[in-house]
Amino acid sequence: MSILKTIGSYIVRTGKIEDAEVTLDIQRSVVSEGEYLIAYPEEFTNTLNQQREYIQNILENENETINVAEKDGEVDGWIVFESTQNRKRMSHTGSFGMLIRNNYRGLGIGKMLLQVLLDWTEKNPLIEKVSLGVFATNHRAISLYKKMGFIEEGRKINEFKFDDNEYVDDILMYKLV
Repeated sequence: MSILKTIGSYIVRTGKIEDAEVTLDIQRSVVSEGEYLIAYPEEFTNTLNQQREYIQNILENENETINVAEKDGEVDGWIVFESTQNRKRMSHTGSFGMLIRNNYRGLGIGKMLLQVLLDWTEKNPLIEKVSLGVFATNHRAISLYKKMGFIEEGRKINEFKFDDNEYVDDILMYKLV
């Protein structure tokens, strides 16, 4: 187990195949909230085997990473960085997604995960730009990203439509590393 950062009683470590069940559980939980991810609960059908394969593929790629935040043996959040390697002109870029259990938000876990990710990207000779997309209504996440040096580079207007004809913009942010 590679411990990358310790804050209080939390550690951030490199994810492993054995984290597939807990990361999938966290993802399902966040999807079920209906506020922060694109998929509706009934659309999110990933299986444990698919999650294992996903983590394995991330771990096998030197330009991608997955990290988990753990306290007392319990994983409460995770972050994954996926590179854009399918096109040579974009191979210096990648994007991340981060998921934290609802009751554990606001405790600094997201900041800790994101800092570990940024430290990793700065050491990776290929990665020059880290990107993300975030719902315009996710004010807490946007605030964190800005504090960590991310800049808004664009906005997809009315990108997401909710059941009650409410639309939400997708804010595109980046940081050069």
